[in-house]
Amino acid sequence: MVKCTEIFYPIIDSTNNEKNTHQITLKISDSDEQALYSVHKALTNQLNNRRQGTAHTKTRSKVRGGGRKPWKQKGTGRARAGSTRSPLWRGGGIIFGPLSKKYTEKINIKEKRLALRNLIYNKREKTIITNDLNKCINKPHTKTIVNKINLLGANIRKENILIIVMEKNYDLYLSLRNLPNVELIGSKQLNVLSLIRAEKLIIDTQALQKINEIYNS
Repeated sequence: MVKCTEIFYPIIDSTNNEKNTHQITLKISDSDEQALYSVHKALTNQLNNRRQGTAHTKTRSKVRGGGRKPWKQKGTGRARAGSTRSPLWRGGGIIFGPLSKKYTEKINIKEKRLALRNLIYNKREKTIITNDLNKCINKPHTKTIVNKINLLGANIRKENILIIVMEKNYDLYLSLRNLPNVELIGSKQLNVLSLIRAEKLIIDTQALQKINEIYNS
């Protein structure tokens, strides 16, 4: 079961002043257990889909060679052997080794969107809304964007920060890519793992509107 909840975000400008408020309505789970279940399911789905599953070893039947018996069965004084590709031999097959496998899983779109809405709601007190993030720089400059983030009220040295914009600005991307604890994504790239990792969210007003349109349907 879901319930509709209204959230009022203050819009903060570059001088750390509240200029206005922005309201969104989210359909979230009506109990904490359901919210945790939806988030856990979406997270495991995302992590499993990232796995390549390319680890592969050869069994004795797949290793090349070894068709001829190395020596006769009796009379040599050595242990009997039927193939040079036995797992006991150097260069032989591997017993119980990993084989290539697909780890991809399916999740319903509605379940994934519910998990994202639950996370956005739970992060509401750690969310900063601004409307001039893409306009603050005209060329790539890390120091400028760091000062901007600090003025918004986020600690760029101690917190993992997720910045969500309507569309990725190339100058903004170049300014942020050397900061290890800052991640920049577009509104259409919203995902569970990034939201869970983030200790502070900085969202552009246009991106927030887009998120409300896409994930609240």
